[in-house]
Amino acid sequence: MISKSAVIHSTAIVADGAVIGENCFIGPYCCVGQNVVLGEAVRLESHVVVTGDTKISSGCVIFPFASLGQSPQDLKYENERSRLEIGRNTVIREYVTANIGTQGGGMLTKIGDNCLIMAYCHVAHDCYIGDNVILVNGVNLSGHVCIGDHAIIGGMSAVKQFIRIGAHAIIGGASAIDRDVIPFGLVRSNRVTTIFGINLIGLKRRGFSVSDIEEVQSAYAEIFKNKSPKHSLTKNVEHVKKKYAKSKNVMEITDFIEEKSKNPICTTTPTDVAEP
Repeated sequence: MISKSAVIHSTAIVADGAVIGENCFIGPYCCVGQNVVLGEAVRLESHVVVTGDTKISSGCVIFPFASLGQSPQDLKYENERSRLEIGRNTVIREYVTANIGTQGGGMLTKIGDNCLIMAYCHVAHDCYIGDNVILVNGVNLSGHVCIGDHAIIGGMSAVKQFIRIGAHAIIGGASAIDRDVIPFGLVRSNRVTTIFGINLIGLKRRGFSVSDIEEVQSAYAEIFKNKSPKHSLTKNVEHVKKKYAKSKNVMEITDFIEEKSKNPICTTTPTDVAEP
């Protein structure tokens, strides 16, 4: 059933059986499946795919290339008739994927009201996302994750299966969450960047000579691996600059380290603080 007030672009495909509410907008090249229900004033901008038993409540806006209601990425799934529900006034940005549920997880994936799901996020089968939740760009939720109201998950974070994140919690960006997070908690993974050596394969592919590569390797070892109270990063760099003064490649490293920056230099162990 399609409301007379709905606006559907001529290139969009709406299957027989789909329910399209009043004042909906379905933009160019969208595909809407036969078991989909769109509430009042839902807007599919363009190139959006909504399939499966999916209900999108009133006032939601779905941006291009989002794919909602597809089968779960779960080998145990056997085509059971499960669902995806999205609450009112939720905004789903580009390339978001949200899958239907499974028999092993309650048959329902649910996203609450007034949520913001930013670009490239993935909401796996049987997840429950409360109201007013924000998933920043690139967040990946594994199956059966439960997120409380008003929680914020920082960009590029990954959340393990069955994890619970409490209401009003905030997760720092690029975190790997493998334990439950209490309500109101402030959490982040250990994101200290470490250096493990020189990019030998890259140097060989780009035609660096054996002697050039050996110089860079030796300078690296003398800068980062010579650790004692008498050998700070600053002193190590000064020593290397004198020893390899004729090496353009080594000078590129030392100049980079000495250049003023707001960020510390990553070192060989997470506990080091490598600041000149």
